[in-house]
Amino acid sequence: MYRVFESLDALVTVVEEARGVPMTANCVVPRGDVLELLDDVREALPGELDDAQDVLDRRDELVDDAAQEAEQTRSSARSDAEQMVAEARAEAERTVAEARAEAEQLLAHARHDAERNIAEGRRQYTELTDRATADAERIAQAGRAAHDRYIADGQAEQARLVAQTEVVRAAQAEATRLVDEADAEADRLRRECDGYVDAKLAEFEETLTKALRTVTRGRSHLYRGHPAPVPNGRTGTGMDLID
Repeated sequence: MYRVFESLDALVTVVEEARGVPMTANCVVPRGDVLELLDDVREALPGELDDAQDVLDRRDELVDDAAQEAEQTRSSARSDAEQMVAEARAEAERTVAEARAEAEQLLAHARHDAERNIAEGRRQYTELTDRATADAERIAQAGRAAHDRYIADGQAEQARLVAQTEVVRAAQAEATRLVDEADAEADRLRRECDGYVDAKLAEFEETLTKALRTVTRGRSHLYRGHPAPVPNGRTGTGMDLID
């Protein structure tokens, strides 16, 4: 390129120093020198300019080829994208179906466990209630028997000591004390029985609450963002399993 600029500078110098034609703006230049300088310029120009000219000559053809290739690329990309979307949709549907089946299985297990726990709790409640009722009845009968026995003993003692006022008072006081102690003992035993039953029911209530929370979390995870219909008027909270 330096040789090209050098030849162009020499050509400009030749034109500037050429002898002018009178009455015109033309000049007379030495043809041989000018042609020689032009040959130097032509030889000094790099071959890439010819290639660039060929590219310019084939510009429309290259643009058409590039447009066709771009359209083919877009079509291929669109086809690949549609195929990938279809595969992704199928995979998503399969995953959702598997998740739904697993959630339903977990929900069925949780419902089965809850129903089993409820049945066991009811059985324990009935057993404890029956036992507490029997114990209370037995204690009450024992208390009544002791009360009757103490009353009879007191009455007998009162009849024997009817003439002795102070002895009679003492007997009555002792009989009353014994009756009060029997009643207090019966009340104490009844309270202990009630406390035992209440503790067992509290344990059962905690177990049932944990089972219901597990069922609720499973259903919430399954139908998050898509609430499922609750059949037969159920509340969906798991409390209707108790009924």
